[in-house]
Amino acid sequence: MSLLENLKAGKLHQFHGGIHPSQRKSPANLTPISEAGLPKELILQVRQHIGQSAQLKVTVGERVLKGQLLTEPLNPMMMPVHAPTSGTISAIEDRPVCHPSGLDGLCIVLLPDGQDEWRPRFPVADYRLLDSDVLLNRIHQAGITGLGGAGFPAHVKLTPRKNAIKTLIINGVECEPYISADDRLMREHPQDILQGIQILRHIVQPSTTILAIEDNKPEAIAALKAANQDDNIVIVAVPTKYPSGGEKQLIEVLTGLQVPRKGLPANLGIVVQNVGTAFAIKNAIIDDEPLIRRVVTLAGEAFSEPGNAWVHIGTPVRYLLQRYGLKAELEQRVIMGGPMMGFTLHTAAAPIIKGSNCILAPKYAELPPPPEEMACIRCSQCADACPASLLPQQLYWYARSEEHDKLNSHNLFDCIECGACAYVCPSNIPLVQYYRVAKADIRHAEHEAVQADRAKVRFEARQERLAREKAERQARQAKAAAERKARMAEQKSATGEDPVAAALARVKARQQTAAPDDMAAARAARKEEARRNRELKRAAQDDNAPVASTTAGTDKQTAVAAAIARAKARKAAQQAESSETPDVSAPAASATEPTTSTAGDDKKAAIKAAVARAKARKAAQQAESSDTSNASAPAAPATEPVASTAGDDKKAAIKAAVARAKARKAAQQAESSDTSNASAPAASATEPAASTADDDKKAAIKAAVARAKARKAAQQAESEQAAGEQTAAQADAPPSSASTPKLENSAAATNDATDDAAAVKKAAIKAAVAKAKARKAQQAAATLDTPANSLSDKGDES
Repeated sequence: MSLLENLKAGKLHQFHGGIHPSQRKSPANLTPISEAGLPKELILQVRQHIGQSAQLKVTVGERVLKGQLLTEPLNPMMMPVHAPTSGTISAIEDRPVCHPSGLDGLCIVLLPDGQDEWRPRFPVADYRLLDSDVLLNRIHQAGITGLGGAGFPAHVKLTPRKNAIKTLIINGVECEPYISADDRLMREHPQDILQGIQILRHIVQPSTTILAIEDNKPEAIAALKAANQDDNIVIVAVPTKYPSGGEKQLIEVLTGLQVPRKGLPANLGIVVQNVGTAFAIKNAIIDDEPLIRRVVTLAGEAFSEPGNAWVHIGTPVRYLLQRYGLKAELEQRVIMGGPMMGFTLHTAAAPIIKGSNCILAPKYAELPPPPEEMACIRCSQCADACPASLLPQQLYWYARSEEHDKLNSHNLFDCIECGACAYVCPSNIPLVQYYRVAKADIRHAEHEAVQADRAKVRFEARQERLAREKAERQARQAKAAAERKARMAEQKSATGEDPVAAALARVKARQQTAAPDDMAAARAARKEEARRNRELKRAAQDDNAPVASTTAGTDKQTAVAAAIARAKARKAAQQAESSETPDVSAPAASATEPTTSTAGDDKKAAIKAAVARAKARKAAQQAESSDTSNASAPAAPATEPVASTAGDDKKAAIKAAVARAKARKAAQQAESSDTSNASAPAASATEPAASTADDDKKAAIKAAVARAKARKAAQQAESEQAAGEQTAAQADAPPSSASTPKLENSAAATNDATDDAAAVKKAAIKAAVAKAKARKAQQAAATLDTPANSLSDKGDES
């Protein structure tokens, strides 16, 4: 017999397990569906289904019309949300959502304006003229999900697959206690439901269509049979047993087929839709009305007016509790859904969503809290009651020990969380809660594994890219190095020299030639800057009168000229030192000349040279001190111009600096000539040298005394120079009335400074000449001393 014949004959099947709890459908199912009305604000969850959240399409402050899209889907698993009424978007923020976790989620807050103004609508007079793709798109745009509680997108279920759909099952069983929303909908709107079933038949083209209703709803069965005029739709009453309303369990009851593990009903050519979903599809296709409201059961003894109501999506639960007269007890529980598969709400601010079919507010005596959990006694009652033929006690142990692999091997995800196992457990173990936590942990671990795999792929791709770039970079560098070597080889073959070595030689030569002058100039500049800073500091400390700008300019020029002179003197000294080496290698004189008279003359010359050196140093120090004294000489009378006096002082300072430089240069040349003379060859060693040695000793003593006196005179000259520099700033200041008598002798002091500079110059020259002669004679005497002693030693040996 065929499936249709079996169903008409009343032949049904049984699924494993199941329980028979108290139904408690009344008194909620005794009254017609009422209108819950509009709250002050509607809280619309952006995500109300199994899948991804759609993209926001509105902004805060925007006015929207009834039925307008608030979110826009970008793929089939995104479901849009519509405005249940006209109003203004007051906020888009996180609010408490309808979920067991109690967490907040993104919500759109709509303030109704009371006008209930619709957007433009486009009803369809005859759906048979439209293709299934067009109808599926309209169902998707209407935001219709499964209204039985799962919330799976309806259009995805109806999309054609490889296996053709042979059987369409409309689920009107509604087996969970207290819930009667589908019962009242089938009683009051049978024609609309049947019209929705016809649209579904047009989309999937099944060979058999079954409308299954639990046999505890005789009024609904009678209403639908009376309205049904199509013999292709079979209305079947199924036995009352929980959870016969489950998708897999209902398929097994009607067809005797079992959905394979990790499989879908579509694999068997079967599609299951809820009666509420069929009603919503009729409204979407025929009336162009999106899913903006649904029937919700308000049950429990705490309600003073229990029943079923049309509730707008987004209505806060608190509004419904007040609207239907909740008489709350201490620690009143409010359950979203039924007592078997529902969950306790953490706050009454959570809104109604598309999958909300019941709000249960039981009193304490009606539905007491579960007792304390006890140890499992392995009675196997849970395994007997499980409608999915699982081993709940094993899943319980594996869930507690977090053995995810064993949970997967025992088909944890085949559990429909119906609660039958926990209902029959004598140890009061909340098995379903353990399974939910274990499922969440496994999903999280799988997500982390996927993320880790993606990160690994990205890392490996990055490593490959870096290695490739490194290889390319090394290849470019090797190519460039080869090209450089080729160019260098060409240059070397053309010029005959290595270009790198030539460049290094040029750089080294440039450094050797430029370094001494540059270092000397830099040292001179630093010293001059230090001297100028000292003078400026002294001038700033002088509070008698400001320094004239012309005098400051003159002093600056004088300082620059003096620095240049000193730099030239040092350079001449360096040149003189470099000239010592060739003088040492001069040829020796003839050894045949007599040495006795020469030794005596050399002794006298050495003494004179020492005296001359002392005088030369003293003259140089006096020249330096005269430079400072000229700067501090008394100014001219106040009646004469000050500019001429400054000019004379400038000239005197320049002449003194020149004299010092020449004196230093002469002294350095004399020292260099002294060294060169010391290397001259000695005279003939054939004559006696005893008397010459005594004279040389006396001359050396006198020369040492002379040098000590010269050093003492130099130290005194340095002290006088320091004292002169201290008063230099005072000489540059403009004269005051108290210093007028001193200014009268400024011209005479300037002339004296000029004469002294000339005298110093002459004395320095004479001293340098005498010093050179003295050193030369001293060196000659030193050379005579050595051969004379050697001759005497040889005479004694003979």
